[in-house]
Amino acid sequence: MLRPSASARSRIVGWMLLLLTAALAVPTFGITVVWQSELDRRIDEQLLSEAEKLRAFARTSRDPYTGEPFTSGASLLTAFMTVHPPEHDFAFFSVVDGRADRRSPGPVPARMDQDPQVVARVARASDTRIRWLDSPVGRVRYGVVPVQVAGDSADVRLALLAFRDRQLRHEREMARLLLYSACCALVIAGLASWLVAGRVLAPIRLVRQTAERISETDLSKRLPVGGSDDVAALAETFNHMLDRLSRAFTAQRRFLDEVAHELRTPITVLRGHLELMDTDSGSGRRQTRLLLLDELDRMNRIVDDLLLLARAERPDFLTLGPTSLTDLVVDVAAKAQGLGRRRWSVAHVADAFVHLDEQRMTQALMQLASNAVSHTSEGDTIEIGSRLWLGRVRVWVADSGPGVAVEDRERVFECFYQAGEARSGRNGTGIGIGLALVREIAQAHDGAAYVEEAPTGGARFVIDLPALHPTTEGTHGEQNPDSRGRGQDRVLRPNGFAS
Repeated sequence: MLRPSASARSRIVGWMLLLLTAALAVPTFGITVVWQSELDRRIDEQLLSEAEKLRAFARTSRDPYTGEPFTSGASLLTAFMTVHPPEHDFAFFSVVDGRADRRSPGPVPARMDQDPQVVARVARASDTRIRWLDSPVGRVRYGVVPVQVAGDSADVRLALLAFRDRQLRHEREMARLLLYSACCALVIAGLASWLVAGRVLAPIRLVRQTAERISETDLSKRLPVGGSDDVAALAETFNHMLDRLSRAFTAQRRFLDEVAHELRTPITVLRGHLELMDTDSGSGRRQTRLLLLDELDRMNRIVDDLLLLARAERPDFLTLGPTSLTDLVVDVAAKAQGLGRRRWSVAHVADAFVHLDEQRMTQALMQLASNAVSHTSEGDTIEIGSRLWLGRVRVWVADSGPGVAVEDRERVFECFYQAGEARSGRNGTGIGIGLALVREIAQAHDGAAYVEEAPTGGARFVIDLPALHPTTEGTHGEQNPDSRGRGQDRVLRPNGFAS
């Protein structure tokens, strides 16, 4: 049985979307990483450029008030920040003897000069390397430039700040816009691929639908073939396969009919001659005649069983229809009473209709009943019953005979296999066909046949089938195995039956 899975159309669309997602996500992620790396590089270059501007300004500039070279580092930085205001998302501030002194004019994203920890970090900086620090507006790239002026002993430093995350905001907005565009492209691509896949797979769906209309008993229908593409080749190949199957089934049916005729004809001729024999010549001849007639009957049953076993593989072996489990069990119990003088009983009857082949199930149950008669004696009990539980139909025949040995339970349904003397078949055909027929009928219904120990100590042969389209009548429905039709208390066994 095939497991349910996504349709080919869904899988095609899924793979297309997966490939498109990968094709869009990888460049988007790569571009974002490259943008960020390039932005950090440009920020570092700009901070280094501002430091070079400060050095050039210190070499060439004069105090605007005196016209003389600057006499203090603080005044030098104040003049520099006045003449060279920072660019957008950049800021400068000076630190004199560990305290913030001046800052560059203009608005800034965050007043880092008012953060004591930042000021202390700038004051402790021992080199001019560019570092990171955190701020309320994100990460900040900063560098420290020490300033020394002849005659000034103060510790003066200029902090160059670049609010990197603020600058990255623009790139992030572009990345977000690119992401939204990619999502819209995926939606459009998904709809387009769904439509395209539907058009491409439409001929294949037609092949499947036509194949479903070809029943097991009617192989005359064929798939329409149009065009010269792969789908047309598939339909033509499927039609050739149906032709071969139809010829094979026809040949098999003809072979079985001819074999049945050829086997039955000599049996019929022999029986006719034996019935015309004079039975008044002596008791010895009469006994020989009766023995031969009995053996011919036995041979006829063997031929019928072998032909039925051969037909079990044919697709028209079953004729399914709604069947009453109540009528099935009661009718089999009534017919089986003619097989032998036993204590026949109906253990439990499921009051429901299910979809199965009533004739084949009757054959299987009658075979099980005949098998039970063969391995019991007069006065023993044979029980027939059925139950509907958890979507399964179980019908069984149980007897109080010697039972089946554990080592024989798996093989007792094999063709031509005979168990030990306890179940050797005293009244049956004796060649091990009957239970094999039961197994074939059960498997034709997608079910199984097995044997277990009966509550009475004998054997219980069970046919377990799926309950197709069950409908219930009366008040029983699906009976719980804990309850019994006669109202007796029973113990639930592992196989789902009560005992």
